[in-house]
Amino acid sequence: MATDAYTTRRGELETYFDRTAADAWARLTSDAPVSRIRATVRAGRDRMRATLLSWLPDDLAGHRLLDAGCGTGALSLEAARRGADMVAVDLSPTLIALARDRTADTGAGRIDYRVGDMLDPAFGRFDHVVAMDSLIHYQAADVVRMLAAFAERADRSILVTFAPSTPLLATMHAVGRMMPSGNRAPKIVPIWETELRRRIERTSRLGGWEIGRTCRISSGFYTSQALELVRR
Repeated sequence: MATDAYTTRRGELETYFDRTAADAWARLTSDAPVSRIRATVRAGRDRMRATLLSWLPDDLAGHRLLDAGCGTGALSLEAARRGADMVAVDLSPTLIALARDRTADTGAGRIDYRVGDMLDPAFGRFDHVVAMDSLIHYQAADVVRMLAAFAERADRSILVTFAPSTPLLATMHAVGRMMPSGNRAPKIVPIWETELRRRIERTSRLGGWEIGRTCRISSGFYTSQALELVRR
């Protein structure tokens, strides 16, 4: 499904998370002290991860899961502890190396960490696909194409998050455009929920799926919305 826009943005994300922000990301996803602003982001991400995990079966033994855009592996670790056979994929070799280090001595179940594109069909089929905050940098059309690509390899559910359009996110987006380009993270792309739902319902490749639960989490500078797709 790789469009030019998707390929370009994927390259930007790889550079940012693997080089520009690798140290900051490692700190944010640890228990090290951070600024008050980053503490709100950490708290929001913790709540979102707990929400997505609560939408999966309590007993994941025998279930194969894809953690798409796994970052430092926190979600994969929790799912593996519940018995899941995990494939955790990220574009950043630096973050994958950190994830391996953090989970090496935890006694959790099997986690197969891979550096690569989360849409690569070579990773095989899954019972569940989870993509936490890894689609928030893409336009709505590309998000739906990515959902359709996941759907071709998922048998039970797809759990993703997107950046919902809100006045706060619109303001932050405008401020970000005024910053020097060298200081910018790849921009978050706010999406209207109604638009996303409409696109999903009109996409023939998602015809065997329906929208399930949704949950918006706001914590200071963190706002993200979870969306569940389930097989009909």
